Amino acid sequence: MTYKVFVDGQEGTTGLQINEYLGKRADVALLRIDSDKRKDLAERQRLINESDVTFLCLPDDAAMESVSLVDNPNTCIIDASTAHRVNPAWTFGLPELAPDQRAKIRASKRIANPGCHASAFILALRPLVAAGLLPVDTQVAANSITGYSGGGKKMIEHYQSPQRIDAPRPYALGLAHKHLPEMCAYTGLTAAPIFQPIVGPFYKGLAVTAYLHPSQFTRPAGPAEVRTILADYYANELFIRVLPVDLEATTEGGFYNVEANNDTNRVDIAVFGNADRMLLVARLDNLGKGASGAAVQAMNVHLGVEESLGLV
Repeated sequence: MTYKVFVDGQEGTTGLQINEYLGKRADVALLRIDSDKRKDLAERQRLINESDVTFLCLPDDAAMESVSLVDNPNTCIIDASTAHRVNPAWTFGLPELAPDQRAKIRASKRIANPGCHASAFILALRPLVAAGLLPVDTQVAANSITGYSGGGKKMIEHYQSPQRIDAPRPYALGLAHKHLPEMCAYTGLTAAPIFQPIVGPFYKGLAVTAYLHPSQFTRPAGPAEVRTILADYYANELFIRVLPVDLEATTEGGFYNVEANNDTNRVDIAVFGNADRMLLVARLDNLGKGASGAAVQAMNVHLGVEESLGLV
């Protein structure tokens, strides 16, 4: 079967990557909008409703506008913006979230694509909350270092210009990052994390680090026990690897490579530290599993085709 797919916002970084993934597939017919009609509501509406799946790679307001154009009940919308991620009428597009999440994605016509920082944070912390090791009212401190491609075209142009800045740049210092609501909603935590992201002078790659103290746990647990909880939770997941508690095996001379999962849909989760204090680190490609790859994976699940189709 051939599926008709439209990418609304095909010129952005996420849209371009989705088109690249899908352009190689024989089971997908891409519906493309002429560049001079990208803001033509009637043309966008026609293509959206002609599609089996439409990806929204747009700012929040534009994404909500596109949703209002849907009148075909068979069209599935996968929204990469933040507009619908904690809307109970939408399904969170993270298949690894819980045992029943794939069934929800399969049945839904409204799927909200997770944010890049949020994906790493949720995948790292949810198993500990679900196991009862981390109380739901714990306030976790975390940071994230990410490639500049996550900032969109203007940031990419800035970093690739002769005046580029070569130092890491912390941001969202008001501690109200737009991913916080989904970080809470899908980990089960009731307290928003103290979360501080950093843009690095590299194109893509992302690692979220959460800082854990055993006094936060409901029972004694060291790095090996935490790693076992994670490994059991993701035992059958194709795209998630829980790394061994072994510095020599998981680092390069003690340094952790943020870019190791670039050009893949893979997530690595590692536990570092000792019985007194720990780091929980999840890394992914911010344009892959953090954006476009996750969207294509959710589409595959929804359509009932091989989940890894077109992904690495």
